[in-house]
Amino acid sequence: MPAEPSADVPGHPGSGSDHPSEGSGVNLKRVLTWLAIAFVVFYLIKAPESSANIVRNAGEALGNAASSLAAFVNQLS
Repeated sequence: MPAEPSADVPGHPGSGSDHPSEGSGVNLKRVLTWLAIAFVVFYLIKAPESSANIVRNAGEALGNAASSLAAFVNQLS
């Protein structure tokens, strides 16, 4: 016979847990995401040249990584 679900398991249907904190993780995640976006936009407006250098350096790093990966794959065959 299967065991009955515990009545004090948080978030389990029928557990009687009506904590307001349930689901707040989604709201916190949404707030942090919007704060990060706002910070990026603010940084782009305040320092566009620095932002361009960061993007350029990231693009170069990705290009170098892709070239290294291609060279590695070519050495395998």
